[in-house]
Amino acid sequence: MTLEEFKGIKDLEALAGTSEELRSLWCDYKDQWHAAHDLVDGKPGWQAAWVHAYLHRKEGDQWNADYWYQRANKTRPGLSLDEEWEHLAAYFLQNQ
Repeated sequence: MTLEEFKGIKDLEALAGTSEELRSLWCDYKDQWHAAHDLVDGKPGWQAAWVHAYLHRKEGDQWNADYWYQRANKTRPGLSLDEEWEHLAAYFLQNQ
């Protein structure tokens, strides 16, 4: 699936069988931040931590974002939020 196809999905059920991280990013794209957060909150692994970090950065909670970036072995990027979202979505689309 391409990034544009991913953005055009109309409901979350169309992503059944994909990763929670990818579903979380879709929810965030559709302005459903809390649903996005719920999908990765408490999920183990660096990949969930990476998406979790982005979500807290978007929320404006930089301290919490940095904590999650550290858990993901990443640093806060010098990208805009839109650029970071596209980078994350492309990564998870390629690695699902």
